[in-house]
This record gives sequence, structure tokens and C-alpha cells, in this order.
Amino acid sequence: MGAGRSDHLACLLLGSNIRPEEHLPLALQRLRALLTVERISSTWQTPAVGSAGPDFFNAAVLVRTGLRPEELKAQVLRPLEAELGRVRGADKNAPRTMDIDVIVWDGQVIDPQLWTRAHVAVPVAEVWPGLLTGPGGETLAQAAARLAQSASIRPAA
Repeated sequence: MGAGRSDHLACLLLGSNIRPEEHLPLALQRLRALLTVERISSTWQTPAVGSAGPDFFNAAVLVRTGLRPEELKAQVLRPLEAELGRVRGADKNAPRTMDIDVIVWDGQVIDPQLWTRAHVAVPVAEVWPGLLTGPGGETLAQAAARLAQSASIRPAA
């Protein structure tokens, strides 16, 4: 598969609100077996966005891989989500066992929610704090601190 080579540096965001205390550790264990894991953030708890479901637990993982983003998604991330019981339906905000998104790829922000959502910015800032592509030259650490002040985010118990 070639996923273990270290040609690219990516930051992934893992999220779960169905038995997250079980699914997040399993996802991290599998990612360690499939990719080179450089750093893992703390786990953060936030209310569900866009639905009335249970709180989400999120963690960011900095990984190295030889795969391109679309290959990483198709060969590693989507199969891992499915292995952990993820069911994709019409409601993109439905509760889920595991959601894994590519947030940053080789220093380029892939998901603009990084600068607007605390549940993305806070964990990613732990593993890539100096990222400098935000509005007005704001570092990711600064954005995460700003967003955390106005959001309901806390370390997971």
C-alpha cells in the first residue's frame, strides 16, 4: 500500500460521538499500524454541530505518508471508518462511530473550518501550532485560543 513512507505530512482530525471512549483509541491504534504517527493531540469534547446528537470527542493526529490525499482517504481513512462501524447516510451531521478528515496537507490548509471551528482548531493547534496561513497572519495557536473563548470545548474526561 505504501502508506508508511514519509513523503507527505498530514494532519487528520478524528471525531466520534458514538462510544468515543472505545472508537478513538481503536482508530489511533489502527492509524499507528498503517501510517507513521508523529504526534497526537489531547482528546477534546464539544457539543455536536448541526444536530442534537451526543457530544463529540475529537483528536488531531499528525502523520507521515507516501500516499496522495485521495489515496489516503480511499485506501486508509474510509476503510478504517467502515471497520469501526461508520455508516454514511444523507445526514452529514448524524451521530457516528468515527469520522476522519484531512485538515492540513504538507502545510496547506485543506479544511477552512480550521480557522472558524474550535473543535477543529484546538486539537490541530496542539500538533501543528505554528501554522501561519490564517486570516491576517494569525497563527493556529492564536486562532485556537480565540475560538476556544467563545465555544463550548473542554478536555475529555
